[in-house]
Amino acid sequence: MRILTVLGLCAVVLFGGPSPVAAAPDGYSWPLRPRPALARAFDPPEHDWLPGHRGVDLVGARGQAVLSAGEGMVAFAGVVAGKPVVSVDHPGGLRTTYEPVLAAVGVGARVGRGTPLGTLEPGHPGCGTCLHWGLRRGREYLDPLGLVRAATVRLKPLRADVAGP
Repeated sequence: MRILTVLGLCAVVLFGGPSPVAAAPDGYSWPLRPRPALARAFDPPEHDWLPGHRGVDLVGARGQAVLSAGEGMVAFAGVVAGKPVVSVDHPGGLRTTYEPVLAAVGVGARVGRGTPLGTLEPGHPGCGTCLHWGLRRGREYLDPLGLVRAATVRLKPLRADVAGP
């Protein structure tokens, strides 16, 4: 939260969620095209060991190309708990994950933003054919939507006697 003075009035600027990736960084785009609908939002657990949703689910179609959200290097392309997964390491210590994706790239491959990583497979729990897209910095899970959209900014008056628009 930041305090901002605009035209002599103080206002609080609220950002749309706690994320170290608050404003959309340059060089990232949606992993599915056209821009997909959101099936399930990011819902991190209060503690690492508790249940939660450590990514977002994006509505897709069987066989649809899954694209790298940004430039980087493929860190993993294989199966985890019976599901095909691709992970890409990006500059700044970020790692994106894509699941369930039948890989068309191998570990160590350099990819750019929009490079096809593989194809979307059906069978994601709760939504059929959805891409589970995750983002981490180190061990901290982040909302991957922060890569593709800027934070929501709202100006609110600090005094109750100041009317808004």
